[in-house]
Amino acid sequence: MSIMKSTILEVQDLQTVFPTRTGVFKAVDGVSFALNRGETLCVVGESGSGKSVTARSILQIVDKPGRIEGGSVLLTRADGSTTDLAKLDPRGREIRDVRGKEIAMIFQEPMSSLSPVHRIGTQIGEALRIHFGTAKQEQRERVLELLRQVEIPRPESAIDRYTFEFSGGMRQRVMIAMALACNPSVLIADEPTTALDVTTQAEILDLIKKLQQSHGMAVLFITHDMGVVAEIADEVLVMYRGKVMERGPVERIFHAPQDAYTRRLIGSVVKLEKKAEVRLARKPAPAGTLPLLDVRNLSLTFPSGLKAVDDVSLTVRPGEALGIVGESGSGKTTMGRCLLRIYDAQTGAIDYRRPDGDTVDIRTANKATLEKVRREVRMIFQDPVGSLSPRKTVGDIIAEPLKIAGMKGRELNDRVADLMQQVGLEPAWRERYPHAFSGGQRQRIGIARAIALKPRLIIADEATSALDVSLRSQMLDLMMKLQDELGLSYVFISHDMSVIRYMCDRVAVMYRGKIVEVGETDQVVNNPVHGYTRALLSAIPHPDPRNRRIHNRFRYDSVRTV
Repeated sequence: MSIMKSTILEVQDLQTVFPTRTGVFKAVDGVSFALNRGETLCVVGESGSGKSVTARSILQIVDKPGRIEGGSVLLTRADGSTTDLAKLDPRGREIRDVRGKEIAMIFQEPMSSLSPVHRIGTQIGEALRIHFGTAKQEQRERVLELLRQVEIPRPESAIDRYTFEFSGGMRQRVMIAMALACNPSVLIADEPTTALDVTTQAEILDLIKKLQQSHGMAVLFITHDMGVVAEIADEVLVMYRGKVMERGPVERIFHAPQDAYTRRLIGSVVKLEKKAEVRLARKPAPAGTLPLLDVRNLSLTFPSGLKAVDDVSLTVRPGEALGIVGESGSGKTTMGRCLLRIYDAQTGAIDYRRPDGDTVDIRTANKATLEKVRREVRMIFQDPVGSLSPRKTVGDIIAEPLKIAGMKGRELNDRVADLMQQVGLEPAWRERYPHAFSGGQRQRIGIARAIALKPRLIIADEATSALDVSLRSQMLDLMMKLQDELGLSYVFISHDMSVIRYMCDRVAVMYRGKIVEVGETDQVVNNPVHGYTRALLSAIPHPDPRNRRIHNRFRYDSVRTV
C-alpha cells in the first residue's frame, strides 16, 4: 500500500494567527504533517509551543479572535474523496458533520468539557442523536456498550450518574466513550493524561491503544511528556513557538535527534531517571539528631465518613527532604494540610521542634503559638495560578508575609528584591501582575513567598506537577539549591515517583489514607516491599521506545474503584 493511500489527514503549511494590540501573533506557523491510518502521531513541545492550537485548527474550533490564515487540512474520506477542512465555514454544516463523526477530540480537562447538569448517558448519547438520529432505547444500548469498552465499572448504574460522582480518571474514560460514539477514523487527544496520576495515566494509555487497534483509528496525541511519547508513538512531531523543529519515527527522534531543542527535551526527562547530583554530595544528619517533625497516629475523617488520613506516623529530620507519594485520593494532600492545621485532624500528635529546642504539638496548639509556628513552617501550593492573588503585584505578593512580620520601608524593598533574585526572577518585574508570567515563573513567585520568612520546614504540595518536564527539573534544582543555602527541610507531596526519586532522601508511600511503606528513597525505588509501591513504579513511562514497559506493568489487586 502506498503512503498516499494510507494517509487519512494531511496538514500542509498551516498558519493560525491571533490579532493582539501589539500586532499579529502566529500561534501556528507553517506546520505540516501527515497522519496515517492505525498510527499514533505524538505532537510534543512545552506549554505555548502551539500544539493545542494546531489540533483545534484541524476541527476549526480555535478560540476567537484566532483564525486560520493559510495552509490546508486535507481529510481523506472512506470513499476516497478529500475535503480541505481549513476552507470550510467554522459554523457551517459541513464541518459540524466532521466533528465527532469522522474526527473526534478528547480535551485536557474533563471537568470543564463535561456538563455538570446532565447525566453522562445523555452526554455520550448526544453525538449519536445529532449525527445518526438514533432512537432513545437504541442510544442507551450503544452508550452501555461504550461504557463497557472504556472499562467503567457497573455501567448499568454509571450511565445515570453525574460528572461530579466520578474520579478524574473515570471522567477521562467518559470523554473517551463520548469521542468513540460515532466510530471516528481520527482521534485527537489533547494532553488527556496530564492531570492524572501515573497508574491512572497508564490505564488510559492502555485503553486508547486497545481501542485504536480494535477500531483501526489514527491517533493524534498531544503531550509535553517525552516518557509518554516513548511508550506510545509511531511518529513524533516536535514543536517550539509555533514551528515544527523536527519530525520522524519515534526511534530516530529518541536515539538520533537532529535538533538541539529535541535533545534538550529528551535530556530533561532522562535527567529525572536518577538521583540528583546535588543530593549525592549531601551528608546525612548525624546519628541521634532529634527529628524536626514527629507525626504520630494522625487521623482525619471527613463529615461524609471518608477516613482521608488513617493512623499516619512519620518523622522529618533537619535538612531532609521526605517524599510523600501516592495516587489521587490517597490522602497525601489532606495529610499535608493537617501538618499546617489548615485541616484539623481529630486524633494523633504533630510534634514540631522549634529553634530553641521546645516541642509544640501543632494539632492542639493555641492561636498565638500556631501563628509563630506558621512563620517557620510554610507551604507551596499545587496550583500557582489559584494561590496568587490576581489583584496584587508580584512585589506585594512576596512582601505580604514580611509585612505581617513587621518589616517595612527600605528593608522590605531590599528583601523582596533579594528573594526574587534567589528564585531566578528579575527584581525589575516586581510591578507586574501574576497573569503576565508563565506557569514556571508563577511557581517561582510561590517559592519566593514561601521562603520569605526564612522558614525551617516547607510542605510542597505537588509543586511541580503543573509544569513542563524541562521546567520541572529546573524547579527541583532550585528547591534543592535553596535547601542547602537556607538549611531547609521539605515534606514533598507528589504523585510522580520520578520526581521523588530525583529529589527526596526518604519516601513514604500512601494508599487509601494509610502509609504502606517508608524508607530510604533508593531502597524503596529499587526494592519495593509493598505491592502498591511496585504498581506505582512500574506505571512510570520509560523514556526509551526500545524498552516499552507500561503495557506490561505490575498491577496491584485492589487499585481501582470509582
